[in-house]
Amino acid sequence: MTRFTQQELEAARDRLVPDVAAAGLRVLFCGINPGLMTAATGHHFARPGNRFWPVLHLSGFTPRLMKPAEQGELLSYGLGITNVVARASARADELSAEEYREGGRLLAERITLLRPRWLAVLGVTAYRAAFDDRKAQVGPQERTFGETRVWVLPNPSGLNAHWTAATMAEEFGRLRVAAEGS
Repeated sequence: MTRFTQQELEAARDRLVPDVAAAGLRVLFCGINPGLMTAATGHHFARPGNRFWPVLHLSGFTPRLMKPAEQGELLSYGLGITNVVARASARADELSAEEYREGGRLLAERITLLRPRWLAVLGVTAYRAAFDDRKAQVGPQERTFGETRVWVLPNPSGLNAHWTAATMAEEFGRLRVAAEGS
């Protein structure tokens, strides 16, 4: 993996990272916003401590552990990646409440166009902020976007110590089973 200096990472601040998406996916995973490593590489969940890729594999969504640079292969599994807020930052707490609300509005528009079977929002706090749903918990939600159902998953960031890779994989696996049945 390429190592970036702090200056190179800072230069990636506010960059946009293209979605990995197509119409009719089984599951569209939705991060909070790109981190600086993701923006610097152009690959989602690129920070080494992020557990997205290992958990995706452990939960059975992918047949092998993929690297961030292989993100385009997700489409062949009916999976994709987007974000609530498009701009890159060092930490999610750098985002304003207005950015979350506007991100939720824009995400709803994308979902209407792409029509995935499931939208999987990675982080209950981000979901609550984007969709003004203060009572949301991890798991399936009552909210839908057209026929797209919503599932809130734990945030795979290494900073989310409340969830281990194993317990995250269990929750991701619950979504996988639901997505296979829908």
